[in-house]
Amino acid sequence: MDYTKILNEIKDELSSFPNDGKIATYIPELSKVDPEKYGVHLHCTSGSHHAFGDCKERFSIQSISKVFSLSLVMKLLGDALWDRMDVEPSGNAYNSLFQLERENGIPRNPFINSGALVLADILVSEFEHPKDEILKFVRKISDNASIDFDEKVAQSEKEHGHRNAALANLMKSFGNIKNEISSILDIYFYQCSLAMSCEELSKAFMVYANEGKLLKTGEEIVNPIKVQRINALMQTCGFYDEAGEFAFRVGLPGKSGVGGGIVAVHPEKYSVAVWSPKLNERGNSLLGMETLERLTTKTGLSIF
Repeated sequence: MDYTKILNEIKDELSSFPNDGKIATYIPELSKVDPEKYGVHLHCTSGSHHAFGDCKERFSIQSISKVFSLSLVMKLLGDALWDRMDVEPSGNAYNSLFQLERENGIPRNPFINSGALVLADILVSEFEHPKDEILKFVRKISDNASIDFDEKVAQSEKEHGHRNAALANLMKSFGNIKNEISSILDIYFYQCSLAMSCEELSKAFMVYANEGKLLKTGEEIVNPIKVQRINALMQTCGFYDEAGEFAFRVGLPGKSGVGGGIVAVHPEKYSVAVWSPKLNERGNSLLGMETLERLTTKTGLSIF
């Protein structure tokens, strides 16, 4: 498959695409990003790389980081995790208080905000320095020791994270949060502030395309069965209220973030990351969705 040719075709075709999405502003630091940024990086299990545009520039990965925290927690707890959250699409806003109260403080899945806050709670319980453990994991799977949190984004989230605080307090009232709210929010805001490029994200997500193993060394980082389950959750819950649309249009497991990034994996074939900050009404990158739909259309390959 000539991925370089395919990506260049997509880039040319989308040069006139009406990218009329809106950049995220509810985290003020995110609103400072150039809305016209656009990059793609595809990393094959064969070891080849294919890319264009702003693929080497780091951006705030936001909710994409939830895949990393889920991987860490699944390694620690295994199936006991599912006593504290479900594995169903939410069908409501990713920060819905109404749904969380109706369901007695049990998040629908690990990728909505309440689910990620429970993951943060577990990391606080299990690790003395959870932020260091998150960085250690991400740096290992990306083979890049320079990846770090963006302090400005983390502080911006802290200053405007009142709804996340409300979610955490509501779950605390139901007994589904064990630690101090401030500690949990600190972990959550910092993990969301992780700054990575498309190139670094596609390399990190190779572990989910390669049965939990590092492509370079073959070292198993995540159990293959757990990788299957993480991929299943990305397929059904990875795009807020647009997971069904993404499955229909693209047909790959993936995860998006309001920083404009999307990462998707084709197991045993490749991982691909796209960055374009303008979002559609559901909070997903408008140009990113279109890019990945054209990729699987042109290759004729999806998981279905």
